[in-house]
Amino acid sequence: MIENIKKRALIIFVYLLIFAFLGWGFYAIFRTKATCFDSIKNQNEEDVDCGGVCFKKCQKIEAQELSVGEVGVVDSSIVGQYDFFGIVSNPNSLYGSASFDYQVKFSDENGAVLGEKSGHSFILPGDKKYIIENNITLPSAPAKIEMTISNSRWVEFNEEYSKPELKIINKTYGPITDGVGFYEAKGLLKNDSPYDFATIKIGVILKDGSGKVVALNSTEMQTVRSNEVRDFRVFWPGRFAGEVTNPETQIEVNIFDSDSFAKKNIKAQKFQNYSN
Repeated sequence: MIENIKKRALIIFVYLLIFAFLGWGFYAIFRTKATCFDSIKNQNEEDVDCGGVCFKKCQKIEAQELSVGEVGVVDSSIVGQYDFFGIVSNPNSLYGSASFDYQVKFSDENGAVLGEKSGHSFILPGDKKYIIENNITLPSAPAKIEMTISNSRWVEFNEEYSKPELKIINKTYGPITDGVGFYEAKGLLKNDSPYDFATIKIGVILKDGSGKVVALNSTEMQTVRSNEVRDFRVFWPGRFAGEVTNPETQIEVNIFDSDSFAKKNIKAQKFQNYSN
C-alpha cells in the first residue's frame, strides 16, 4: 500500500516537471523579446531604448535646480499650531518635475529644532508655486525656517506646451457676517481645457497692504471635467492678525496624472519613461 502511494507521488511529480518544462519552453519561444526599439526601459538600459546594451546613447537632462524663495508661518486658528508657506520656483522653460521632495525645519532663536515637516509635490515648466502646510504643531513660533528640495524627477515637455486652461472667476473675500467662522474666500473654478483632471487644489493666500502673508488655507476638488464650472469655499474659523488687502489664489493641478494632457505636451520618450 505504501509502495503504491510512493509510486503515484513520483509519477505526479514527474508529470509536474514535464508540464513546467513545456510551459517554460512555450513562454521562451513565443514571448516578446526585449529590444532597443520597444519604447520600454528594460534589459539593462539606462533609459528608454538607450544606454546599456543599446548602441544609442541616452540624452541627459541638464535642468537647473528648483529654488526656494520666501518661507514663513502664520498663526493657525488652533492654539499651538501654525500654517507654513514656502515659494518654490522652476527656472526651466521646458522641464517640469513630476515629483520632488521637500523638507522644512523650524528652529528657535538659539538654533534648537522645534519641529520638522516633509512632503512631496510637483511643478510645471517655468512655474512658481506656494507649498502650503496647515496646522503644524510647534511649541512656539519659530525664529528660523529652512526649506530644502531634493529628488527632483525631471520630465521634458514639447516646445508647444501651454499650461492647462483653468481660471477662477467671481472671487469674493471678506469677514463672515452671518454664520460660523471669521473669514471666508469663495469663487468659481472654470475648466476651459479639453481635459478632465482627477484632482485640483486651490490655495488661498491672504496678504496685507505691505505684501505680508497673514493667513493661508486650501481646498481640493475631485474629478473636474472639461468645460465644467465648480464653486469652492475656504474659511477661517478663528480670528487672525492683520488686515487683508491683497488676497491671492493658486490653482494647482498635477497634469502628470492626466494621460491625455501628458501625451500631448510631454515628449514621447520621456512620457513613456515616466509612465513605466
